[in-house]
Amino acid sequence: CIHLFITKNEPPLDKGFLPWLGHALEFGKDAAKFLTRMKEKHGDIFTVCVAGHYVTVLLDPNSYDSVLYDTKSLDFTRYKNQIIKRVFSLQLPNTSSTSEREWMERHFHGLNLSKLSSSMKTHLQTLLMDDQKGCSPSEWKQDGLFSLCYSLLFRAGYLTLFERGDDATAVYTEFRKFDGLLSKMARCTLKREESRKANSSRERLWELLSTTWLRRGSEVGCWQQSYQCYLQEEGVDAEMQKRALLLQLWATQGNAGPAAFWLLGFLLTHPEAMKAVKAEIRGLAPQDNSVLSETLRLTAAVIITREVVQDKTLHMANGQNYHLRRGDRVCLFPFLSPQMDPQIHQEPQKFKFDRFLNDDMTEKNTFYKDGKRVKYHSMPWGAGTNVCVGKEFAIRGIKQFVFLVLTHLDLEICDPQAKVPPVNPSRYGFGMLQPDGDLQVRYRLKRTWH
Repeated sequence: CIHLFITKNEPPLDKGFLPWLGHALEFGKDAAKFLTRMKEKHGDIFTVCVAGHYVTVLLDPNSYDSVLYDTKSLDFTRYKNQIIKRVFSLQLPNTSSTSEREWMERHFHGLNLSKLSSSMKTHLQTLLMDDQKGCSPSEWKQDGLFSLCYSLLFRAGYLTLFERGDDATAVYTEFRKFDGLLSKMARCTLKREESRKANSSRERLWELLSTTWLRRGSEVGCWQQSYQCYLQEEGVDAEMQKRALLLQLWATQGNAGPAAFWLLGFLLTHPEAMKAVKAEIRGLAPQDNSVLSETLRLTAAVIITREVVQDKTLHMANGQNYHLRRGDRVCLFPFLSPQMDPQIHQEPQKFKFDRFLNDDMTEKNTFYKDGKRVKYHSMPWGAGTNVCVGKEFAIRGIKQFVFLVLTHLDLEICDPQAKVPPVNPSRYGFGMLQPDGDLQVRYRLKRTWH
C-alpha cells in the first residue's frame, strides 16, 4: 500500500507493518477486536491498509447518512459483485441490480408477504411435529440448539420459497458445508482441501436447486420459479440462473436460523426474559419485539462497504470534514457503533431483554450519545437505499418459530449452568454471527400436543 502524499484533511492513516497486506490478517481474524483497537487509537474515523486497498472506516452513527445516501461519489455494486463472484462464481448483468431489488420488493411486501408468511408458518409447524413423530409423551430428545434452530428454519424457508419437500434435508446438509467455508471464500483464505470441499458443495447445490426448476416444468407458481423467469427476462443465461439461485438461498436462509438460536439461547439462559416472553405469549405484555431487537443488537454484524468512485468530502456530524480519495473504500460497522457503543447502550455486552422498552411498555426507539439523539441506535438490517428487502419476512419467520417452539415443546438446557457460546469471530461482516460451539438442550412435545 503506497499513498504518494497525504492531505491535511484526510482521516488518520494506519498502514500496519506488513507491506501490501497491512492489517488484512488481523481484520479477517476478528474484525470487531481489530476495529475496536483502531477506534481507541484514532477515533471515529480512520483509514487502514487491507490487502492492497485503503479502507476508511467510519464509526460515528450520526455521520452515516453521508455515506448511505451518496450514490454519486460512492458505489455499492462494485464490491458486492466482487464478493458474489468470489463466493458464488456468479456474474449478473450490471443493469439487473436495481430491477432485481424492485422485483424483490414486490415479492416480500403486501399480499405476497402475507402469503409467504402463512406458508412459512405452516411448514414450520409441520416440520416441528414431524420431527417428534414416534416419540412417547415422556421421551426427551437431545440436540445442539444451533443445529435445531438452523435445520428447522432453513428447511421451512426452503419449502416456502422453492416448494420442494423431497430434497430439503439434502439441500440443508450441503448448505451447511458451504456456509461453513463462506467467510474464507470471501477473503480468499481457503486451504487446498477446503477449496476442494467448497467447490464440491457449491456444484452440488447448483445441481439440487436447478433440478427443482426442471422437474416442476415452466409454470410460474412459486417464488423460485418467478425469480427464474425474471432472470430469463433480464437476459441471464441458464448457467448463471442456476448460480443465482444459490445466492438467493443464502441471502434468504442464511441468517434466520442463527438469529433464532441466539434469541432462544438468551431466553434459556436468562429466566426473567423467558418469563416475560411467555407472559407475552399469553397476551399480557408486549415483550417479543424488545427481545428480538436486543438479540439482533448483540449478534447482527454486517459491514457496509462502498467504493469511492470520485473524490469526496465527507461531512461529519461534529463539523469536521475529511477528504476521501477515488479508488479507496469506505466501511461502516454498525455492530461496533451504534450497537456496542457504551455511550448509546449502557453495558452493551449484556443481554437486557427490556432494553428496547419504555417504562409504559411501549417500544423504545430514542437513544442518545453525548446528549444528542442518534438516528441509528441499531442497524441489523442495514440502512439507506440498501436496507434488507426481506426484513419483514425474516422477522415474521423468527417470531413464528420461537412462538411454536415455546408453545409446542418443553425445552431446557442440559446443563443449568451453561451459557451461550462465544461468537465465531471470522463471521463478522457476513450478517448474523454464528456461535463458536453449541448449546446442548433437551426437548419433548408438550403433552397437550400429543
